[in-house]
Amino acid sequence: MTGITGRRRIRALLGSLMLGSGFAAGAVAQTAPTSPIVPIQPPVSTAPASQAPERTVSPARPTARTPVVPAPRRAGLADPHPHTREAPFPPLEPGSTPAPAFGQLLRDTTDAPRQVVLDTEVQRAEGQLQQSRARPNPNISVYGENFGGSSPYAGFGRTETTIQYNHPFELPGKRSSRIAAGEAGVVAAQARGVEGRLGYAYDLARAYVAAEIAERRISVAEDEVEEAQADLRLARALVGAGKEARLRQLQAETELNTLEADLAGRQSDRTAALARLSALAGAETPFTGVSESLLARLAARPASGPPNPLLTATVRAAEAEREAAARRVTAQRRFAMPDVTAQIGVRRLEIDNATALVAGISLPLNLFDRNKGNIAAAEAELRGAEARLRGAELEAKASSGTALGLIRATEARVTAAERTLATANETYRLARVAYEAGKSPLIELLAARRGLGTARGVLVDAQSLRLDAYANFARLSGLTVTGEPVQ
Repeated sequence: MTGITGRRRIRALLGSLMLGSGFAAGAVAQTAPTSPIVPIQPPVSTAPASQAPERTVSPARPTARTPVVPAPRRAGLADPHPHTREAPFPPLEPGSTPAPAFGQLLRDTTDAPRQVVLDTEVQRAEGQLQQSRARPNPNISVYGENFGGSSPYAGFGRTETTIQYNHPFELPGKRSSRIAAGEAGVVAAQARGVEGRLGYAYDLARAYVAAEIAERRISVAEDEVEEAQADLRLARALVGAGKEARLRQLQAETELNTLEADLAGRQSDRTAALARLSALAGAETPFTGVSESLLARLAARPASGPPNPLLTATVRAAEAEREAAARRVTAQRRFAMPDVTAQIGVRRLEIDNATALVAGISLPLNLFDRNKGNIAAAEAELRGAEARLRGAELEAKASSGTALGLIRATEARVTAAERTLATANETYRLARVAYEAGKSPLIELLAARRGLGTARGVLVDAQSLRLDAYANFARLSGLTVTGEPVQ
């Protein structure tokens, strides 16, 4: 008997049920402790005529999926279920648009809105630097005197016409401080750009994995539906053979309806996750799937560190902001100094039929506007930048100190979840064998299957948390989650 495959053993069991003899003994004799679980085929015609026809549920499985790279298995741990370590995707349909591999997707998103905003901030700072190098414009004035009045100035015989060139001169240090503030502003904008790109890469990785996790949850839900269908067929067979009350069949149908509703919700979650990924990547056409498994890539990637907290992008950006604020304070203080304007011109004296030079210097009096308001605002901005720098340093030290420990904790959580899943898988197998043999009620089989579904979900959650830990560690190190540097 031990050489018969699992499917043939189940058919032998159903044959014994339809013959109505030797059910318990035959089931026990034809099931080994390590026999695989296979779906039970529906009975031929043992159900009463009044019994409701068997339900056949085939939930629509999304077809726009691509193969996912399987994660390496850990030594000494068997793979309890194929959908927990890898999600085998069917071939893509024509016209589908899956998201490319994460590294390629990140390189292709240079025109994404968030990336464009970061670039325009740097361009704005560069424009301000260019303007800070400009010198004040000179001006030319033309004016006439001594005409159109009473005698002897009634006509233009005594008119004095002057053409004058006025050139403002900035006092030493005023222009140089303005240029230094502009240069510091460019450095700060570039530092903010690096920080923003790291944050964008972090968010894009999370959105990418969210789509992958949604796909895995669909696979888990489909497995649970298939198992519930097999349990329902077994319950109907036992009810038809008079071994179980019809209440057990109704319980199995209720469980199947619940799992079908959960599968529909998982499919909706997948659509929403792909829509978020498409919007973040700036794609006009929504993605229909992902092309690689980040979860599988991280499973074999050790972390090294911790990163230096004072070299994180957040701290560097805060330092650049503080330096730019200090430069602006200096520039505002120098701006309060008045500009000297030199004047030189030519005057035409009609009454003497002569021409003469005119020259002069003008200097504004700082009686009312001494730029005190702008100076106070720049100083307040500097104090705020210093406070943000201190906060960024403290947060970076705390994050760097816990990042590596968080990765190790999530790795341990994934390992524990894998072991729990292996135990739940074996528990469900034994509960199925016992129920087939008539040694346990249906409620125990349903409870075992719920435990198996919960264990699968816990493993997916643990893998998601592990990716978050790796992504956060990479962001602190100035890298993407796949190890590429961000500039």
